[in-house]
Amino acid sequence: MTKLVLYTLHLSPPCRAVELTAKALGLELEQKNINLLAGDHLTPEFMKLNPQHTIPVLDDDGTIITESHAIMIYLVTKYGKDDTLYPKDPVQQARVNAALHFESGVLFARMRFIFERILFYGKSDIPEDRIEYVQKSYRLLEDTLKDDFVAGSKMTIADFSCISTISSIMGVVPLEQSEHPRIYEWIDRLKQLPYYEEANGGGGTDLGKFVLAKKEENAKA
Repeated sequence: MTKLVLYTLHLSPPCRAVELTAKALGLELEQKNINLLAGDHLTPEFMKLNPQHTIPVLDDDGTIITESHAIMIYLVTKYGKDDTLYPKDPVQQARVNAALHFESGVLFARMRFIFERILFYGKSDIPEDRIEYVQKSYRLLEDTLKDDFVAGSKMTIADFSCISTISSIMGVVPLEQSEHPRIYEWIDRLKQLPYYEEANGGGGTDLGKFVLAKKEENAKA
């Protein structure tokens, strides 16, 4: 099989979503670490790979794919033994696409509004309105989970995308189990995957801890 190279950072939720997808497909990835805080993504070499200087980036024997959702769809379409993770049926696929857009436009965007100010701008506070935006996104996800998974009764790449963000932000903005029982049941289902902890669980917890530690560090500066 062609060697797949992933430019990644395990703390990054989009990178972990791709890792979950690769594990589900039984694919081996050669991972090249890109340290965003050190500016690895701004080097001329990396900018040639991705002019938008974001991670993850997949190199499939010279074919470069950027953006986590695009990478996940590409991997399932090219290497999947079936279409379970990204259905070909137009109705089911539309539901998966809707959940992917919800993750990028709501879950991840609202997490980013908090994390970036701490990690890159030296802030030590989290404005109340940004906390409320995240809490609203929790409620939207709770209402979305009418089935076992975010896009229906079967697990798809949309679950990988959403869990990568939720597992990271819930350590910073508390996710109350009494108010969000469906989310916790969904998390427990995903935790049953034999590769979950390696591909996402540890990284999600570690990112939350890292952000809180940086917040404290900024407060002392």
